[in-house]
Amino acid sequence: MDIGSWRARRPGVDDVTPFISTRGQASAVDFRTALFEGLAPDGGLYVPQKIEPLSPDSLRGAALTELAVEIAAPYLGPSMARPVLGELLAAALDFPIPTVPLADGVSALELFHGPTFAFKDVGARVMARLMAHFNTGDRELTVLVATSGDTGSAVADAFFGLEGTRVIVLFPEGGVTTVQEAQFTTLGGNVTAVAVGGTFDDCQRLVKEAFASDLRRAARLTSANSINIGRLLPQVFYYAHAALHSDIPIVVSVPSGNFGNLAAGLWAWRMGMPIRHFVAATTINDAVPRYLRTGSYEPRPSVPTLANAMDVGSPSNLERIRWLFDDDIDALRQVVHGSVHTDVDLRAGIRDLWNRYRYVADPHTAIAYRGLVVSGEPIQTRRMFLATAHPAKFQQVVEPIIGESVPLPASLAAAVARPRRIKTISPRLSDLRPVLLER
Repeated sequence: MDIGSWRARRPGVDDVTPFISTRGQASAVDFRTALFEGLAPDGGLYVPQKIEPLSPDSLRGAALTELAVEIAAPYLGPSMARPVLGELLAAALDFPIPTVPLADGVSALELFHGPTFAFKDVGARVMARLMAHFNTGDRELTVLVATSGDTGSAVADAFFGLEGTRVIVLFPEGGVTTVQEAQFTTLGGNVTAVAVGGTFDDCQRLVKEAFASDLRRAARLTSANSINIGRLLPQVFYYAHAALHSDIPIVVSVPSGNFGNLAAGLWAWRMGMPIRHFVAATTINDAVPRYLRTGSYEPRPSVPTLANAMDVGSPSNLERIRWLFDDDIDALRQVVHGSVHTDVDLRAGIRDLWNRYRYVADPHTAIAYRGLVVSGEPIQTRRMFLATAHPAKFQQVVEPIIGESVPLPASLAAAVARPRRIKTISPRLSDLRPVLLER
């Protein structure tokens, strides 16, 4: 793939439609089309034709939903009136996203206060409501999603019972925690959980193969992974909100797997939000830190770690990140620093946060914290790590380290007690086909 030439060939650039493919071989489309197509026809990911700048000074102190309207409105254009957009966003983001100061200029941006206790609730709940608003067809929409942990539960919850939609969740058999599995395999109704005999990369590959086949039209497929622009855009909101509520530019450490979260942060940075730079903190599945170090992108099969949602060997959203920087790796290195962490580091992060701040962190959050610690930022800077999941979802990892119990929230305990409903397939499209065509 000749990524360096993407900017040289942009069909439809002069059109009024705002979204184009990272690969430049598909016509520009409006937001609604990008939302439902998920993946562009040329196999690329949708990105805004232009990153709309915002003036930080005019938005400081704005409430989250007020700021979200200002960010999203230019991309939706006349397809949704601002008052309607404001109501939709307020209904979706009806939970707090607090910045929790610890000490030494370090803060946690807690993104796990939604209904499934993971940061994925932000994108999934907004996307589900956008799809419900724009879905005027008389055929059922099939939302196909691959999950390595929390995406499945967030998407399943966001779409559960939503008329005119069904959700197919692909997850690696035995590759998610008991609590995570319970959240999306016990709902039934319009949610089907499919255990794939393989890794998350196999699940993600199946999604892409389905979209590239006749199943895309036959099953009226759309995606709810971070490849979908409708999932990614809402994640820009919390970066902008956190940055605009700091008195100095912030450094943000992002626990990174499929790299959608970091792509959203870079989108916010491109808009002019006061973010100094990012730390891309990964497990030993380190394709992107290796790319930043060597200039060569070499995806590898994923390796299981204690931070299962980050076990991604071939992260899709690197394509968006490279597009954002015109494939100029030196420019990217000025803004993003890669940081790789083992399970030993992860445990140390949980222990250090508890001993130093009495802060209980899940494994993914602990990696973000470790990335911040080793980044070499001076103590005077405003340093922030993303807390992406409730620690109770990872009791078996967290409790032995801190020596304390981490009680399950009532809704998670109820999910664990319900019976599972799971289909099992091999990692072949021929096995997935009947599941997608089933009515």
